[in-house]
Amino acid sequence: MAETIKTTAEKIKQLQIQGARNVAVAAVKAIQTLSENTKNQNKAQFIDELKEAQNILAKSRETEPLMRNAMSFIVTQTQDAKTDKVAELKKLLFSNADHFLSNLEKSRERTAEIGSKRIRNNSIVFTHCHSSTVTRLLAKAKTEGKNFRVICTETRPAFQGHITARELTDLGIETTFIVDSAARTFINEVDIVLVGADAITSEGDVVNKIGTGGIAVLANEARKPFYVVSELLKFDPETLRGEYEKIEQRSPDEVWSEAPKILNVRNPAFDVTPNRYIHGLICEEGIIAPQLVVEVIRRRYPWVR
Repeated sequence: MAETIKTTAEKIKQLQIQGARNVAVAAVKAIQTLSENTKNQNKAQFIDELKEAQNILAKSRETEPLMRNAMSFIVTQTQDAKTDKVAELKKLLFSNADHFLSNLEKSRERTAEIGSKRIRNNSIVFTHCHSSTVTRLLAKAKTEGKNFRVICTETRPAFQGHITARELTDLGIETTFIVDSAARTFINEVDIVLVGADAITSEGDVVNKIGTGGIAVLANEARKPFYVVSELLKFDPETLRGEYEKIEQRSPDEVWSEAPKILNVRNPAFDVTPNRYIHGLICEEGIIAPQLVVEVIRRRYPWVR
C-alpha cells in the first residue's frame, strides 16, 4: 500500500487534517497519488489496491460520509469502466476524481450563494465549530455589502473555533469569541444560528461537532432559527439500511492529558441534532426541510447508495 494512503489516514486520525471537506479532498488526492504510482498492470489487482486504500481511509474517521461517498464514486466508476487497460483506468480515475472535486466546489459556492440571502443587514449570527461552507456563506454576505457580526464558540476540546475566529476576522467580519458553556448567555442576542454538518442521516438528523445539539435546543428555546449549512454529499446512505451514524470516540487525553488514572473521561467528537430542531438545511438544491433529504439526494446524486 502506498505510503501516501497511510500518511493521509494518520493525519486524518490525528486531526492534522480537519473538516469534512478537507478530509474528503485529502482522501481523493491520496487515491489519485496511489493510482499514479501503482505497479499493478492487471485491472482486478488495481481495483483491489484501490479498495484496500478506500478501507484504510474510511477507518481513519468514522463520521465522514463525504469522504466515503467521494471514494465510493471514484472507485465504483473505475471498477465499472469497460476497459481492462490499467493505463486507461488511471486516466479515468483522475478524470472522475477531478470531476468530483470540481462539483464539490461548485456545490459549496451555490450553497453559500443561497444561504447568504438569509443574512440580514445589522444582524448577529451564531456559529459553532468550524465549517468552510459556513465561512464561505458569511464571506459571500460580506461581499454583498451586508453589515453583520458573528458570535462563535471556542469548541472544545480541539478548539476548532479558533480557526473560525481567525478566518472571520481576516475577512473583516466583527467577531465575538466565547467559551462553549456561554452559549445560553448569548443566544438571546442573535438573529440566526448557522452550523455545518459532518453527516446527514436518512431521517434528516444532523451529526456535527459535539455541542451542536445543545445549541440547537437553546436556539429552539430562544425561538431563533437554526440552520444547517451543508453539501448534500454529507448524506450517509448506510442510515437508509438501518445503520446508526457512528459517533467517533476520541482519546481522553484531548480533554485532560493528566487526569487521575481512576477517572473515566469520555470524549465523543460529535452529537446528533434531531430534525425537529432544524429550521432548514441550506444546500446546493436550496433551503429544504431536513426530512426531504432522501428525496433530494436521489434526484441529484442517484449514484449514492
